[in-house]
Amino acid sequence: MSRLAATFARTAAAGRAALVAFVTAGDPTTEATGPILDALVAGGADAIELGMPFTDPMADGPAIQAANIRSLAQGTRTADILATAIAFRARHPDVPLVLMGYGNPMLRRGADWFAEAAANAGVDGVICVDVPPEEDDALGPQLRAAGIDLIRLATPTTDAARLPTVLDGASGFLYYVSVAGITGLQQAQQSSIEDAVARLKAQTDIPIAVGFGIRTPEQAANVARVADGVVVGSAIVELVAQHGAAAAEPVRIYIKSLADAVASARKVSA
Repeated sequence: MSRLAATFARTAAAGRAALVAFVTAGDPTTEATGPILDALVAGGADAIELGMPFTDPMADGPAIQAANIRSLAQGTRTADILATAIAFRARHPDVPLVLMGYGNPMLRRGADWFAEAAANAGVDGVICVDVPPEEDDALGPQLRAAGIDLIRLATPTTDAARLPTVLDGASGFLYYVSVAGITGLQQAQQSSIEDAVARLKAQTDIPIAVGFGIRTPEQAANVARVADGVVVGSAIVELVAQHGAAAAEPVRIYIKSLADAVASARKVSA
């Protein structure tokens, strides 16, 4: 069983959703990323998404766009991201680590190279935002051969006709993008999230994690009552922007507030 599968099985057995936390690699510096990742784990994050900075991040809102710019200005390269992953895996052998990014950095040296390098770095999953499932052969076979989960995205506009294509070859979890827009600026109505999760669960046994626009413990708890996972990114990235190299402790405190809310969400509703 993969680390991602084991984590979602563990949180489900505990009667709660998993908390998935996102940060951008190399923001504010490569050296500072490690302590921030440690703070996510210490605060109670169950899985980590590590963003690969890119110049044209089409799905990301202002906060993550700015983080990409800060990281790239520091000279962050793919080798630095992989080194961060290797160091994280040594410190946290059981916490899933997912690389999230875009096709250009992942495919520039070929899918075989990227899949092997990611596997050797201890990466558990990959989210490639701009390679659609119809083009799975660009990266999917190589990731699966390397034992890495390919995490697909579903959105409010993913209809019943296309959903089977999205699910085909997906593993780890299905990332439900709860708004038809970019990260960080808005959150979907709870009723629409509940309807979407129910619709997706009727079509797959893959855990459903919901993201985009989740900021507060209350919002995280509401999503945690219906989804298998809650993804938080922009609010964490904003803390990093505010505190820079000293962000680890504020991040830990914030993540703990989310983790506590997620852990108790279903108990409150019971």
